[in-house]
Order: sequence, then C-alpha cells, then structure tokens
Amino acid sequence: MQQSQEASPQEIKAQNLYQQWGLTDEEYRLICEKMDRLPNYTETGIFSGMWSEHCSYKKSKSALRKFWSKNERVLQGPGEGAGILDIGDNQAVAFKAESHNHPSYVEPYEGAATGVGGILRDIFSMGAQPIATLDALSFGNPNLPKTRQIMDGVVAGIAGYGNAIGIPTLGGSVNFDASYNANPLVNVMAVGLLDQKLMQVGQAQGEGNLILYVGATTGRDGVNGASFASSEFSSEKESDRSAVQVGDPFLEKLVMDATIKAVKNYGSSIVGIQDMGAAGILSSSAEMGDKAGSGIYLNLDLVPKREASLTPYELMLSESQERMLLVIKAGEEVPIIELFKQAGLEAVVIGKVTNDGRYRLDFDGKEVTNVDIEFLTHAPEPKLEQKQPERISEASAEQFQPQIKDLKETFLAMLKQPTIASKRALFRHFDSQVRADTVIKPGSDAGVVRIRGSKKALAMTTDVNSRFVYLNPKRGAELAVAEAARNLVVTGAKPIGMTDCLNFGSPDNPEINYELHQSVEGLTEMAKRLNTPVVSGNVSLYNETDHTAIKPTPLVGMVGLIEDNRWITPAAFQKAGDLVYLIGKTEDSFNGSEIQVMQKGAIGGQLFDFNQEEEAANRNFLHAAIRAGLISSAHDLSEGGLAAALSEALLLNHFGGHFNIPLSDALLFSETANRYLISIHPEQQAAFEKLAQENRIYAQDIGNVINGEEVFLNTKDSKIRLSLFKMSQAYNGNWQQGERK
Repeated sequence: MQQSQEASPQEIKAQNLYQQWGLTDEEYRLICEKMDRLPNYTETGIFSGMWSEHCSYKKSKSALRKFWSKNERVLQGPGEGAGILDIGDNQAVAFKAESHNHPSYVEPYEGAATGVGGILRDIFSMGAQPIATLDALSFGNPNLPKTRQIMDGVVAGIAGYGNAIGIPTLGGSVNFDASYNANPLVNVMAVGLLDQKLMQVGQAQGEGNLILYVGATTGRDGVNGASFASSEFSSEKESDRSAVQVGDPFLEKLVMDATIKAVKNYGSSIVGIQDMGAAGILSSSAEMGDKAGSGIYLNLDLVPKREASLTPYELMLSESQERMLLVIKAGEEVPIIELFKQAGLEAVVIGKVTNDGRYRLDFDGKEVTNVDIEFLTHAPEPKLEQKQPERISEASAEQFQPQIKDLKETFLAMLKQPTIASKRALFRHFDSQVRADTVIKPGSDAGVVRIRGSKKALAMTTDVNSRFVYLNPKRGAELAVAEAARNLVVTGAKPIGMTDCLNFGSPDNPEINYELHQSVEGLTEMAKRLNTPVVSGNVSLYNETDHTAIKPTPLVGMVGLIEDNRWITPAAFQKAGDLVYLIGKTEDSFNGSEIQVMQKGAIGGQLFDFNQEEEAANRNFLHAAIRAGLISSAHDLSEGGLAAALSEALLLNHFGGHFNIPLSDALLFSETANRYLISIHPEQQAAFEKLAQENRIYAQDIGNVINGEEVFLNTKDSKIRLSLFKMSQAYNGNWQQGERK
C-alpha cells in the first residue's frame, strides 16, 4: 500500500481498521490515551506488531515468569537472542529453540527454511559460531495427502537451507498425531560455541552511537508476519502467503561469517547486535533501545530497499530474511562497514541511539512516528482465566491394559507405528557431518559434536510427548524434561541447561491457558531438580484451526557437556557376547502410551505416576558407570517401551540376541519412565553389578548379544523367535506409504 493510499488516523478509528492487525478496542484506546492523539497508519501498524503475542508474550508472560533461569553456569539468560552457559576453559555454549509453525503450514518449504535461518541468526548475534541444529517436527496423520505435502515441503526446506549454509543437523524428533493435521509444528533448535570474551548482547546503549543495518535488502515478504503468527487459522478463508518470508541460505552464510569476523576483529567497537526476526527492523531496534533504557531514531530513507515504493509501515514490519542490526560506537564504524561490504552485503547507518526514551522514525523528510519506546515494547497483559479440562478432572485412575494375543504380531506391529518407526527416510536428507566434528549422528538418543582443541564434546536433544501433556500437563512436562536428560546421559553427557518451545492453542480458552501454566510449572520443577536452568525459549500460541487446538506441546531442548571424549557412548549394541541389562523397574504405565493408541485408536485415563527420586538415582548411576568405563552402549526407554528400545539397539548394528525378560508380554510395551537399556562386556559384569548394588539400583540381566539373524525372546507369557529381516522390514519399512525410493 502506498503512503498516499494509507487510511488516515480518523479512518483507522472510524472503521476499526486496527482490529484487522490484531489490536483490541481496549489496546487501541490505551494507545490513543498515552499518545494524547490518534496514531497514524505507521504508528498503528508498529503497535500491532510489537503488541502481538509473537513479539510481546503478553498472554504468556505470567507463565514465563515462573521459569528458573540462574545457576553457576549461566552467563546469559532469557531476554537476548540466545541463552549462554559456561562450559569451562573460558568457553561457552549458546543455544535456543524457535518455532515457525504458521508459516510452515502455509508455505512448508519457505516456512521451514526461514525457521532455520532465523534461529541461526539468534546464535551468531551473540558472537557464537553455530555448530549444530536440531529439528523437532510434529505432523498429522501421515496417510493424509495434505500431511504428506507439508512433511515433504518442511523436510526439503530444512535440508535446502541447513545443508547450503554448512551447519550440521544433529538430531531432533518427528511425531505424528491427528491434532497436527491442520497445524504442523516446526520447531528448530540451534547450538553455538564461543569464547566468553566475545559474548554480545542485543542492546542499544550510548547516546549518539550508530545503528548499522547489514545483510540483505528489505522487500515486502513477511510484512506483519508477527501478527499473522499470533492468530488462529480458519478453513473458510485463505491463509496469507505474503506473511511468509523467503530465505537465501547462501546470503545467510555471508552474513554469519561477516558478523562473526566483525565480533572477533572489532568487538570493542560493537555495542550490541540483534537479528531482524519477527517484526523486522521494528522489533530489533525497539527492543535494543528499551533494554538499554535508551531512545531510537531511524531515517527510513536510508534503509536498503528491494522496491522503491515501500512505505514506512512496510519497511518497519517487513520480515525479509538475512538482516541484522548492529549498534556501533560513533566514529568506529568505517572498518566494520567495509568488512560487510567486502562480503557483498548491504551495510548502511540508518539511525542513532538517543537519550530521550522516544522511538522516532523519519521518512521522505517527515516524522512519521514518535512514541514512547517503553510503552511500545511493553504490551498490556490481559488477565486470563484458567480451568482444568474435564478430561483431566474426570479421568479414570485405572491404567489401560493391552491385550496381547500374539506377542510376535504385536511386537512387529509396534515397530511399524509412525511415531516408533525409523525416521531415516526423513533425516537422510540432512547433512549431519559437515564441519567434520560430528561424533553421534541423527537416529540416536542425542546428537554429539566434539569441541576442537579440547577433549570435550557437547550433546544435544529435543523431546516432548504431547500425549502425556494432554493427559496431565504438569507431569507430562516433567516427563519431557526427564526424557531429554536421559537422552543426554546415555551419550555420556551431564545435562547443563534447557531451552523450550511452548506450542499451544489459544490462551483465551481457559482450559488451554491452564495447560500452558501447568506445563511451565512442570518444566520449572524438573529444571531445578536437574540443575538445568531454562536460559532461552519461545512461545507459539494460537496453533488451532476452526477452534480445534493441537495437543499441548511444550518442547524441551537440552544441552549436555561431555568433559572427556572417552565417555561418549553409543545407543546401539556393539559386540556379540555383550551382556544386556534393564535398569529401572517396569510398571503398568499405559495411559497415553503408543500401545494404547495402537489398540484403541486414542488415549485416555490418568497419566501414570512418575517417581522423580528413582529417575534421579538411575540417571546418576548410569552417569557414574559410564565415567567408570563399565558401559558398552546405553539407550533410554520411551515411546514403545522395552520392545522399541531393544529393537533399535539391535537393528542399528544388525545384531541378534537371546533374551529372558521377567515381565509379562504387555509390560514389554509399558512406558514407565526412569529406565535404560545398556550393554556391558562380560569382564565388566562383576564391577557393574557391585556398583549397582552399592547404589541400590534395580539392574536386571536380561540376555546377551549374538551374531546372527534372529532374536530369541522369552517373557513370563511367551517364547518367540523374531528374524532381524522381519524386524527391519517393519521398522525401516514404508510407513509413509509413498516414500520415494
């Protein structure tokens, strides 16, 4: 829209045009009252962007304040581009998770691709070199054509962007549930490494310091995408494709390398750096000014444009990709500008830091915005009700009991379930070994990357089971954190910190608001128990279509430190003759389980209990056993229970086995937390069992690994023989029913 065609302040009020941008009547009234006049088109637009849920977190702040975010390792907590933790030797790890759910439904390829680009900018804006990404994806029924189209586009987008920029994809998760049919979740986590002395923050301090725009030019793609991402979908109207950005990974690589080089060479001249993400120039500049208690002045005539006719509204709210804002000490900008220009990038001073607490914009020689910066960046927080859903208050305490008529048939059927089956058909598209530091690739419990020049490594994972959260939001969130920790511990790592992606429906629904708050309480409680502070994260609300929401999905991203590379432990069985142990007691834990879905087509009942003391004891024992050199392989038990974990440990390296398991057939599929499947060399048996006994750990010898093509499995109820071929066919088979081979 040309500026001459923009509605006047009077027309905006008379026609309630502000409502189309997501502002409520009360919010618009407050803006008019604070400004003591009617806001113009540009001002109304920037308030709509900054006061959107996506930028302001106005409807989730009351929950987010509950997070525990400080301990002895924390160098930077929430509020910046990424959280940063001390990992010793004057090094630090930066990490964060973000969502790109709405764009990935409308334009799967670009939505997923730009999600990768955005989270990487969050990392290198802190002065860190990105070393890995992880993708946590939730899709609907894989047999639906629409799901297949979204899934194919998302996978292609992640591969197309991540592979081209040269950052390995080390892991993640892929889940399927009908609640994601019209609302897929595309959550991306990135991890970076930095020297502590190079750490940057996104703040605009110092009157007269310069605001430098670097990267790509600004176009009309993604205009007001923050407001688009802060509303639900409707099947009756077409989704706004113009709100989806278009990415260029090759340009992003130039921006990344130049930014990191600028930090290393001219760090003392750089006051702050921030990615232009949601709400583009607007949010990055306004947030940087507010965090420093400063004001901001921008001359929009200086902004590098892709199209000459862009209006102030479009310039401020465009979400064109591969752009950054730097605040540079006045008089020290020339070499930094030259560095970016030598990389073939735009590098233009577009404004300065002021001390008046105002956010001011000039365009075409006229002032088009003059508002209080603190008011702009602090949306009013509505008071929202919470109500426990009846499905929880009225749920039966009785655990579902699987009916196993033929153990072999049930066993193979479990391996075919979309959530259990191998995801290699998807992650084989991702480059996991670029940069040559990858130690454990996708397909295991967690990804592991070594730290060059040291004996250390970093492990990373993403986890959540939305079925558990649906049945009990607090306990389900606790289980998500516990599983993430188990996934790190089995690699030899000590969990050190968390990020999150809180994916929910509309918080205006008291039941969904209840799910959000209870989930945060669960995440926080487990974070304190594990000493893994929540140092960064993201909220994605309004994941619903026609008032039907996704299952609550509070994704947990976790990083672990391996202090000695000798402790790195694989998930797969390593050698014929090794002994296999089950650590942890197995109970009737079936409500919300994969076998309940497989046999009933739905989940229900009260979520099973979670023994946090046993969880901690087993985790600490395994960590100690790995450090003592007693463990050959380790794998945690989660979806699909022992049946799934045993199959994965066998199939990864193609071993058979003899197993005598003192459990009923049904308990092979229990999803009791706290459990691990490990293998040891026979000569370590005495030392291992002694350590377990000293720590009062339940460790049951259940069999041994063999060379061969068969698995002999005895339970309390059955004796079966499974061929590795049949198991592999089920696990690695064509679960998509259309996999392009």
